[in-house]
Amino acid sequence: MLLAWFATVAGLISIVSALTPEAADRVDLVRGVLPPGVPEAARTIALALGLGMVWLSRGLARRKHRAWWLAVAIVIASALAHLAKGLDVEEASVHLILLVALVRARRHFVAPGDPATVLPLIQVGIALAVATGVAVIDVYDSDAYSQRIERALGLLIVALAFRALWLWLRPHPVVPTGDEERGRATELVHEHGSDSLAYFALRRDKSYFFSPSGHSFLAYRVVGATALVAGDPIGEQRERYELVREFVRVAHTKGWRVAVAGASNEALEDYAALGFKSLYLGDEAVVRPSEFSLEGRAIRKVRQSVSRLQKNGYAVRMLSTADADEVLRCELRKVSEEWRGNWPERGFTMAMDALFLYPDTVLAVALGPDGSVGGFLQLVPSPASDGYSLASMRRRKDTPNGLMEFLITESIAWAREHQVTELSLNFAVFADFLRAEEGAGRWTRGVRFVLLKADRLFQVERLHSFNRKFFPRWRRRYFCFERWSDFPLAGLAYLHAESLLTPPGPWNRTQDLTAR
Repeated sequence: MLLAWFATVAGLISIVSALTPEAADRVDLVRGVLPPGVPEAARTIALALGLGMVWLSRGLARRKHRAWWLAVAIVIASALAHLAKGLDVEEASVHLILLVALVRARRHFVAPGDPATVLPLIQVGIALAVATGVAVIDVYDSDAYSQRIERALGLLIVALAFRALWLWLRPHPVVPTGDEERGRATELVHEHGSDSLAYFALRRDKSYFFSPSGHSFLAYRVVGATALVAGDPIGEQRERYELVREFVRVAHTKGWRVAVAGASNEALEDYAALGFKSLYLGDEAVVRPSEFSLEGRAIRKVRQSVSRLQKNGYAVRMLSTADADEVLRCELRKVSEEWRGNWPERGFTMAMDALFLYPDTVLAVALGPDGSVGGFLQLVPSPASDGYSLASMRRRKDTPNGLMEFLITESIAWAREHQVTELSLNFAVFADFLRAEEGAGRWTRGVRFVLLKADRLFQVERLHSFNRKFFPRWRRRYFCFERWSDFPLAGLAYLHAESLLTPPGPWNRTQDLTAR
């Protein structure tokens, strides 16, 4: 939005003006009219207001109504501050022009604020007024003790001011999803859920936006001020373009930016037509059970793992989640807790938020020689395409190496017997870079180097190497966003939604998906 850029320029002008000397003749004229100390105070105020205007420009770009009101107040105060600090008519004129532009464009700022912030905002305002009053009184004392109090009060005032701004500009909250909407979304997933990511739209942390006909919807989650859409819209493809366009319009009225995580090749054309930019995100590993075989030298390591587990007395039991009794559920919880440790539950686009809430999912449970659970997989259906997707895989630390290979191989065999068309294993982030050969370009080799270094925390390369063992077909996925300026915050929102920014710690123990 051009007005947001204008506000940024005006803010930068205020900052530069406050940090550079004034014209001597103008300063003398101002000091002859205003009380002592006012020009110096006006210079400080102009600097603070300039920083505030630059920061506020993001809210103007999101068409926030509260940002507009605050911008009008800052522009008026800035114009007066520039006149008071040195009769800076040029800077004041820029702000007056911005004021006129804001007034003329007032009807475009329709994104409401969060009504729940009114009471906290009043409380912060009272605290800010008290702190400012104490600071003004303390200015008249010049001893060292009072100066320390003055500095502490200054820091407190700054902190309270930032808190007040954050509350004032906090975006409109998401309305919780009702049972009727969730039921309709479940029906559409079973009717049209052909994509391997479709079932993950039923996670309880996602909200839904339906087309006017009710025949399609998209699932999203708001992180900060980013509405993060998970995968492609589900339903009739002919409605996809209009559905996304309307969602973008509604999101803008609420002050949200829009991004899409896990978009498919088929949907990129519609996103591009709507002005979205796209970046390659990674590859999804997909196995066709009818084509999979353990024969041949290339797959011998997987074959050896399967043989080793079988010789050790392990077997795999395939069952519906609804058929798991309480004894088995307790065992699965113990395995999951041991596997996770203090790490958070990760996943948003290709993971479920619960294990026992979805009765049409399937469990592949590895049972040891003594009948105890050594590990398990959770598979969720792609109802419209007779496929399944791997949602989670976990094992005990003392189980033999190759247990996961054994579980996946047995799951593929089960899928073949039940005429399952495909089994989606995992999502490998930036797989193209990880598969790069030695002769690749400098940029590709640089990205690969960074990914390998980050593998210790995110297991990117290990997951990719694990997927390659099964010789899958690779399905590309993309991250789409509206503007390049949105990419940093939208990217952070995606990392947050996937829990990739959450450090390990004891607070994560309560987030185990098997607890639900």
